[in-house]
Amino acid sequence: MGRFTTANLKETTVAVRLRLMRMGKKKQPTYRVVAADARSPRDGRFIEIVGTYAPRSEPSEISIDSARAVHWLRQGAQPSDRVKKLLELSGAWADFTSGKTPEVIAAAKAKADEAAKLAAEGASA
Repeated sequence: MGRFTTANLKETTVAVRLRLMRMGKKKQPTYRVVAADARSPRDGRFIEIVGTYAPRSEPSEISIDSARAVHWLRQGAQPSDRVKKLLELSGAWADFTSGKTPEVIAAAKAKADEAAKLAAEGASA
């Protein structure tokens, strides 16, 4: 019997997909956009939650963490057809195709949040 050491570990590669995971009650679906192993079932194990999608609200609510989505796309994750459409609507696909890094996207989001906070404080004063 061998001892457990880091030399015994083998590096494995996993086919990652960005796909929808169904949540919510019967007849009232909401979805999470997740990065998951391609072999796992639709509502099974996932690696990370990237966003949410609520199709029943009018208009549909789409919330995607663009920096994390671009990170997974740059790592080689393949989006499902519906997730690709959601990424296009949210602007994350444009960030990916333009070559922006996740760090640049996160910094731009932080700057926009700060500007919105200052505008809200200025309006209330």
